Amino acid sequence: MRVEIWSDIACPWCYVGKARFEKALDAFPHRDQVEVVHRSFELDPGRAKGDIQPVITMLTKKYGMSAAQAQAGEENLGAQAAAEGLEYRTQGRDHGNTFDLHRLLHLAKEHGRQDELIQAFYRANFAEERSLFTEGDERLVELAVEAGLDADDVRKVLADPSAYADDVRADEREAAQLGATGVPFFVLDRKYGVSGAQPAEVFEQALTQAWGERSPLTLIDGGAAAAPGDADACGPDGCAVPQR
Repeated sequence: MRVEIWSDIACPWCYVGKARFEKALDAFPHRDQVEVVHRSFELDPGRAKGDIQPVITMLTKKYGMSAAQAQAGEENLGAQAAAEGLEYRTQGRDHGNTFDLHRLLHLAKEHGRQDELIQAFYRANFAEERSLFTEGDERLVELAVEAGLDADDVRKVLADPSAYADDVRADEREAAQLGATGVPFFVLDRKYGVSGAQPAEVFEQALTQAWGERSPLTLIDGGAAAAPGDADACGPDGCAVPQR
């Protein structure tokens, strides 16, 4: 079974939602048969790469709230994160463009290190004092290497704005087609969708339901032209070779 998660590194509920989903997944009896794929979704796609500002400032401008209201929201998110065993800095965080982060996540997917990289990005953005956005590309290289990627491969992607750009845009178009207007957005076997950082119990129910309703494979044989099982094939005991 495949679970696809549309998310953005700048999204605190994606950070919390991932932890809740993984709690449910760890308890799922068929955990080893579940493939998790992270998909791209930018919450602020129109923001220029160099446009970096404090989170509180961004919140007051975007939502028209006071600084006190924005800070109270951050304190609430910090409490929600702590309940899931996550660190969360409620003050001093920055907000910026995440397009390069998503491009690197597609590179990581090719190398089987996607989950490691997204977790490194989340940790850097929400838990660490160093900004994910103000230190330039070498900060991203450092985090990618920690996640198991090659530094030269990462630098090549960052130096080429077109690298994996189409993959990011394709994910975003697909999210729109599926009806996702916000993140996190979880899609199970392209049959069920779960929107938001739901409690672990909701994810447990969704996993169980999606697993139980998987369609069995329907085999197509040659009909009247051939009896079922007559076609040549290879199996655990080797390949049957017709005898002349």
